[in-house]
Amino acid sequence: MSARPTTRELVLERLREDERFVLAAHESPDGDALGSLVAMQGLLTALGKDSVMFISPDELPLPREYRFFSLDGMIQAPPADISQRTVVFLDCGNIDRNSASVLRDGAHLLNIDHHHDNTRFGTLNHVVPDASCTAEIIWDLMHGLRVRPTPSIAEALYVALVTDTGRFMYENTGPRAHVMAAELIEAGVDVPDVYRRLYEGLPLGKLTLLALALAQVQRFDAGELALATLSAEDFDRAEAEESYSEGIIDQLRALEGTKVAVLAREIMSGERKGQQKISLRATDDDVDVSVIARAQGGGGHRRAAGFSTTLEPQELIAFLREAIAAQLHPSAKGHAAATTLA
Repeated sequence: MSARPTTRELVLERLREDERFVLAAHESPDGDALGSLVAMQGLLTALGKDSVMFISPDELPLPREYRFFSLDGMIQAPPADISQRTVVFLDCGNIDRNSASVLRDGAHLLNIDHHHDNTRFGTLNHVVPDASCTAEIIWDLMHGLRVRPTPSIAEALYVALVTDTGRFMYENTGPRAHVMAAELIEAGVDVPDVYRRLYEGLPLGKLTLLALALAQVQRFDAGELALATLSAEDFDRAEAEESYSEGIIDQLRALEGTKVAVLAREIMSGERKGQQKISLRATDDDVDVSVIARAQGGGGHRRAAGFSTTLEPQELIAFLREAIAAQLHPSAKGHAAATTLA
């Protein structure tokens, strides 16, 4: 009796045999989502496939640091022949709250992801929680298809890897991440150039926004929760784009004594305009922030997650404090009052 094929083998079969594809990633795409999207588009093109990338108009313009990506083959509405195309969802843990849900009617739905709380919404789910990033899974599939990476594929995979591992500093960085990086550099990635495009040449508005966020940090429960908020007025004052808030959460996580860092920013465009986008980061494994995010309809990783909400500020704070305490102090009742940093 032959063994059942693995999800990797089944995905490789679909990529080899199907001819028409549409690719999509999660809303507010980050480096891993975009890098995986561009790399998969390049991979399918190398195989001679008819492939397009779906990016909702609400997601444009892309964050400044990712605008160097080539988006040849991008579409902003479902293709007319969607029922005849295989849809590949990349780095997308939950389709229900995602602009890419308009692609549900594809011939096949391939769900390729590394989030441990992925809802397995595809007709075929290739979810690898041990992977450092979704791009690492794409890299592995590339080997399975025996495709040599072009410079653009290698760069896209490298950007995804670097950003999702925090420049190889996050806990998801494993030995394969470094092997992958070495191979991509051998394929032609210009490491200093990628670093400059991602992390240098910052617009003044991004630094001004960071200053506004840090000036209003609140700490709760002996510093276990560090919270910063950004309103639409803050973005106007800083003359900043919405994407300029990326990276602020990492400054909060670095604060001494913090267990969970939270950035709450007002959404200024799209269907959720006026809601709050909540980013959560844990400093260690004492708190699983994906559990907190799922309670509000979001999700993510154990140490990095997020959700959107209509909760009022005090309701949000109360929810966060209670949810964190439930994990850190399950038998304790009541916590210290908030202190606001000057």
